[in-house]
Amino acid sequence: MIKSFIKKLLGNHNDRQIARLEKIVPLINRQEEAYQKLSDEELKKLFAEFRTELSEHPEKIDEKIVKVFAAVKNVCRRLCGKKFLVRDNETKWEIVPYDVQLIGGMVLHEGKIAEMKTGEGKTLVCTLPVVLNALTGKGVHVVTVNDYLAQRDSEWMNPIYDFCGLSVGVVVHGLNTEQRKEAYKSDITYGTNNEFGFDYLRDNMAQNIENIVQRDLHFAIVDEVDSILIDEARTPLIISTQAEESTDKYVQASEVVKNLQEDTDYTIDYKQKSAHLTEDGIKKLEEIMRVQNLFTESGFEEVHHIENALKAKVIMQRDQDYVIRDGQVIIIDEFTGRMMPGRRYSDGLHQALEAKEKVNIQRESKTLATITFQNYFRLYKKLAGMTGTAETEAEEFAKIYQLDTIVIPTNQTVQRADLPDKIFQNEHGKFLAIAETVKERHDTGQPVLIGTVNIDKSETLSDLLKKKNIPHEVLNAKQHEREAEIVANAGKKSAVTIATNMAGRGTDIKLEEGIKELGGLMILGTERHESRRIDNQLRGRSGRQGDPGISQFFIAVTDPLMKRFGGDRMQGAMKNMGLEPTEAIENKFISKSVESAQKKIEGFHFDSRKHVVQYDDVMNIHREKIYAKRKALLFSAEILQEIEEMISDLVGHLAENYLPGEHANRNWDLEGLVSTIEQIYENESDPVTPEELKKLHHRDDVTESITNYLLSAWDKKRKTYPENEVDKIARYILLRSIDELWLEHIDQMTHLRDRVALSGYAQKDPLMEYRAQGFEMFAKLLNSVRSSAIGNLFRVRFEQTQVPTEEAVQSKENTAKNSVEKSGLTRQQRRQLERKTHKK
Repeated sequence: MIKSFIKKLLGNHNDRQIARLEKIVPLINRQEEAYQKLSDEELKKLFAEFRTELSEHPEKIDEKIVKVFAAVKNVCRRLCGKKFLVRDNETKWEIVPYDVQLIGGMVLHEGKIAEMKTGEGKTLVCTLPVVLNALTGKGVHVVTVNDYLAQRDSEWMNPIYDFCGLSVGVVVHGLNTEQRKEAYKSDITYGTNNEFGFDYLRDNMAQNIENIVQRDLHFAIVDEVDSILIDEARTPLIISTQAEESTDKYVQASEVVKNLQEDTDYTIDYKQKSAHLTEDGIKKLEEIMRVQNLFTESGFEEVHHIENALKAKVIMQRDQDYVIRDGQVIIIDEFTGRMMPGRRYSDGLHQALEAKEKVNIQRESKTLATITFQNYFRLYKKLAGMTGTAETEAEEFAKIYQLDTIVIPTNQTVQRADLPDKIFQNEHGKFLAIAETVKERHDTGQPVLIGTVNIDKSETLSDLLKKKNIPHEVLNAKQHEREAEIVANAGKKSAVTIATNMAGRGTDIKLEEGIKELGGLMILGTERHESRRIDNQLRGRSGRQGDPGISQFFIAVTDPLMKRFGGDRMQGAMKNMGLEPTEAIENKFISKSVESAQKKIEGFHFDSRKHVVQYDDVMNIHREKIYAKRKALLFSAEILQEIEEMISDLVGHLAENYLPGEHANRNWDLEGLVSTIEQIYENESDPVTPEELKKLHHRDDVTESITNYLLSAWDKKRKTYPENEVDKIARYILLRSIDELWLEHIDQMTHLRDRVALSGYAQKDPLMEYRAQGFEMFAKLLNSVRSSAIGNLFRVRFEQTQVPTEEAVQSKENTAKNSVEKSGLTRQQRRQLERKTHKK
């Protein structure tokens, strides 16, 4: 009672935010009316004035929101119906931003997530904050889910941006470095999350400034933000190279698991989507492989390959989780239904699938650079997003990204009727009932869009419709090239479209004349998804902008979601009721149970994504520091000064390690210190010796002596470098030294994560162990970078004075390293060799 009174008195958070922004809308509209009196040239001049002021004083951006939003709205009014704004062959763009779209634009500008229902014009809403923030000259990124939408949206909105005096670039797959640089130089850059993320990683692997394409990450608006920041959050971006390991082990493991039987040799956990060997299964494998103990004789690596092969066999389904295209295993995105060429499952699972399908097995890869979408998008100074379905994930957006979610009211009341679920005993009966329902709607002329969860189900349903002579289109990963065409026709009279989840994002289904009178577009879901958002996206294809529509889900108690939460008991109860397979029940209690199951799974996936980001947060600290160091070296105009500072820092660290205490004492290890210095640089004619350093009684004096020794040596060494190329070559060698050790660190941190996973058995928190040991490893990395970089600078030999290419420098560096390894032994190494020879 008290809670409801307080809520009524204060209103909820969303209502308060909308009420606050609604007060600004009249100010924008009045200002826009005033701008209607200006000529085109006067309005363009006004934008130029905005740009000058905001580029000089970006902190005043919030003060300009009314004037800039009003000016953009007026630009839309002027461009309405112009021939160059034709979206397709029939429809002209005739939209001036509504009041709710102005509110949506303000929400985005404030760095929040705007939930706007399908058909509410998110593409147009985006232009308002994009123009305002682009006027600062710092660049704005608009992130879409695929290349097609990036290209399409940039072309549709370009007339607005052009009128405002802003340039537009598009980053899509296949562009070269120069084309990417030009796109990022633009005031506004459209592209996909993958392209933006991979360009960031490549920039931080660049060996020279000319290869860097991105500017600073200032402001990003993510379209379909839930798809990118939630659905794809567990999939890290990885740039890798092939390792040299044999692929035979995957084939062997694939053959071995064919002998295993479900329930006897392994069990399947549907909730976790995993398979586990039983004791009997382990014994059977030991007999097949002729070993006494699988885990000790074959080793954990062999067991890992067998477990992957088992997962490939019983969990991963062809035409559901992946397809075979051109002799390759291509992943299908479970949320969009789109193929993901270039993406590969990690940790050997992709190779296990290739072995299962008997296609060419690619070698496992070694990671060169990696980042999760969570940590990439948190690099932006300001981040915003828009989608039709975000409210169910508001907690995750707030906790992981610190993003507030605001639900924007619709311009017109939603007229779609969301009918109760129909529940069937099994899938076959459900599909027969779907086919009959589709025939009934088709005969009336009402268009139907049928949503399926995978390719296999869409093709099964297609076969049923063919038997009933119902003409239809199928949209799945196999027909993705025709996506736009198929979706564009889905609202025509008698149209029947079967689509996987890929039809649910970024495309509008326009109703043909006369369809509203037939009840609008019917959405027929064939299965409840694990996520309520995906179901809501499917429903949202109908009933846009006040249009009528219908949505209903047909589910079977044998569906994966139902099986995970007591479907067998329901099936038994329905049989006892004497229902035929094609007969359904509509039960609110069961529907609520389904939604409850979805909430539980959403919570499980949230925990999983949170787990991923917690571990990557540790790695992210390391990544940011290494990338910052690389960037400093890459852009430094005083590279020689950087080297001198590295030498000083290196000696200081070594002195602290080998000389505990400021004054000379029995714990000082001068021989160890000299030995380490010799590994970095050795001067045959005038070496540094422990005897000489013993004359010094304070650690600072020893540090100063060795620092001067190395600085003097470096001063002589750099004079052997090709004239006028010292900076370039030294910079390259330093960067290469960082990169090589960073790659080793990535690999070591991956292995560390595997190791600490067992800490739970010792009553330790694996994450805390990962953080603590990771911190120690990173400290060692920084020290190794200094000593390796300085050592490489001393080891490089030049045989000619002409300017070498980067490849030549690398070759000489490698040659020099080999030379040092073979004949350029340090005095300590020679002494050890002499002792060994003497003993022999």
